[in-house]
Amino acid sequence: MTRSILRRFRRRAATEGDGSATDDSATERDGSASEGDGAVTDGDASVTDGARDAAALPAVARADRFTNQDLLVEVSHGIGGHTGRLVMTTLGTVLGIASLVVTIGFAQTAAGQISRQFDAVAATQAVVKPETANSGGDEVATSTLPWDSPARVERLNGVERAGLIGEVPIGELQITAVPINDPSAPEVLSPTLLATSPGLLDAVRGEVRAGRYFDDGHDSRADRVAVIGVRAAEKLGINRVDSQPSIFIGERPYTVIGIVDGMERRPDLLDSVILPLGTARADFGLRSASELQLRIDAGAGPLVAKQAPIALDPNAPENFDVQAPRSGSSLQESVQADINVVFLILGVIALLAGGLGIANVTLLSVSERTGEIGLRRALGATSRQIARQFMVESVVIGLLGGLIGAAVGVFAVVVVALVQQWTPIIDLPMVFGAAVLGAVVGLGAGAYPARKASRIEPIAALRAGV
Repeated sequence: MTRSILRRFRRRAATEGDGSATDDSATERDGSASEGDGAVTDGDASVTDGARDAAALPAVARADRFTNQDLLVEVSHGIGGHTGRLVMTTLGTVLGIASLVVTIGFAQTAAGQISRQFDAVAATQAVVKPETANSGGDEVATSTLPWDSPARVERLNGVERAGLIGEVPIGELQITAVPINDPSAPEVLSPTLLATSPGLLDAVRGEVRAGRYFDDGHDSRADRVAVIGVRAAEKLGINRVDSQPSIFIGERPYTVIGIVDGMERRPDLLDSVILPLGTARADFGLRSASELQLRIDAGAGPLVAKQAPIALDPNAPENFDVQAPRSGSSLQESVQADINVVFLILGVIALLAGGLGIANVTLLSVSERTGEIGLRRALGATSRQIARQFMVESVVIGLLGGLIGAAVGVFAVVVVALVQQWTPIIDLPMVFGAAVLGAVVGLGAGAYPARKASRIEPIAALRAGV
C-alpha cells in the first residue's frame, strides 16, 4: 500500500514538473522576443515576471491532495489486503447480528405459539350463568337459563357452538354397572350425574372415544341413554359400547351409547355420567341448567358478553352473568413480554461481543500501519482524512457482517421452526435494521481507533519504519 502511495505521489509530482517546464520555456521565448524588439518597459517587465511566477507555481487546493476516490482505494486496500484478518473480524459481527436476529425471531415465533395456545382454549370460550344473590348464607340463583338457550345465542355473531349443562340431584341413589346390591362389597364413590344439551360436546371441545353422543331425538323423547366420561368408564369397568352395556342409577337402567374424552374447558365431565336434558327432566325433575357453555371466535368475547344476555332475556338482561375473554389476554401479553426481554438481552450481549472484536482488530490495524500513516501525513494527508479512512473501513466491515449475519439468522429461525412444525414469524424491518445495525456497530467500534490513528505524528510514525 505504501508503494502505491509513493507511485501516486511521484506521478503527481511529475505532472506538476512538466507543467512548470512548459511554462518556463514559453516565458523564455516571450522574453527573447521582447528584448529583440526593445519595446518592453520596466513596468511591463515586472508584470511579465509576476505572470511567469504564477504560471510556474500553480495553487493546489488542499482538498485535491486526498479525494474521495483515493479514500475508497485506500479503504479497499486496507480491507482486502488482509483476508484472514477480514474473515475473523467479520465473523464476530456475523455471530453478533445472527444471534440478535435468531433470538428476536425465536421470541416472536414462540410468542406466536403461545398466542395460538391461548386463542385455542381461553380466548375462544365463554360461560353464561344466572346471577346469584345471598340468601341465608347460601348463593341462590335469581333467574334461570331458558331451555332453548343454545338456539338463542348461536344466532349471534362470533358464537360457534353452545350447550347447556346442569347437575342432576340423585340423593342417596348410586350409579353402578350391575344391579346387584352386595352389602359386603366395599363402598365405591359414585360418579357425578350431569345433564347436557346435545351441542355441549362441541362447545367444550370434547371428542368421542367410542360410540356416539346423544342427539336432539334422544333429548326430545327423554330416552334412557347415557354417555360417560373416559375416567368414569374405567371406574365402572366399561371400555366398549358395541354390546350396548347398561349402567344403573338406583334401579333404573340406562344404555351407554358413548364414551367421551377431551373436554378441555370442563375436565370434570370425564368423571361423570351424562344424560340428555330431557331425560333428566323426566326422570329426576331437573328444574334448570346451571350454566351455558359457549365456543366463540377469537376476539369475539366483548361482543358476545354484551349481546348474549339480551338474546336470553331481552326484558331482563341483567339477570345473567357472562364470563367472556377480553380481546387481549393480559397473561398472554405478560408471557410474550418476558420472552422478548430475555431473548433481546442475549442478542445485545452477542452484538457487543462482535463490536469489541471490530474495535480490537481495528486497533491492531492502526498499530501495524503506523509507518504508512506517518508517510501519508508527511505527504500532506490531514488528520481528518486519516480518521475517515479507518472509520469507513470499520463501517464497511460492520455492514458486511450485518448482512451476512442477518441472512444466517433468518435461515436458522426458518429451519428450526420447520423442524418443530411451527410457523416462523420474522419481522422484515427488523432484519434490515439488524443489517444496518452492523454498520452502526462498526461505526462505534472504529471511533476510538480512528481517533488514535489521526493523532499519530508524522515524525514518530516514520521513526517506527515504513
